[in-house]
Amino acid sequence: MKNLNELIQKIIAFRNARDWKQFHNPKDVSVSLVLEAGEVMEHFQWKSKEEIEKYVIDHKVDIGEELADVLYWVLLMSHDLNINILDALDDKLKKNEEKYPIEKAKGVHTKYNKF
Repeated sequence: MKNLNELIQKIIAFRNARDWKQFHNPKDVSVSLVLEAGEVMEHFQWKSKEEIEKYVIDHKVDIGEELADVLYWVLLMSHDLNINILDALDDKLKKNEEKYPIEKAKGVHTKYNKF
């Protein structure tokens, strides 16, 4: 597995080689992120649990490509906004641990403000 900084540098090099930075403002990058997330969702739309289980086996590469597109935009946006995404994730997990203590959240899907 490559380290995160190598992946980010590869993404930036890809973008820079095509002179696309001029198009990559936060609004448009965030729109692209949402669009790619929608493409992940398309794989599962209208399928039952059983259909999804089979579909994933047969379409793992396609789903992986869409997830990679989402990651691409997350890493690009975090780079452009000078956000250390690993630190941001770590901080968010700590907040979620406080909002969703095991004794209240285990096995339930209730939002933290409804406990």
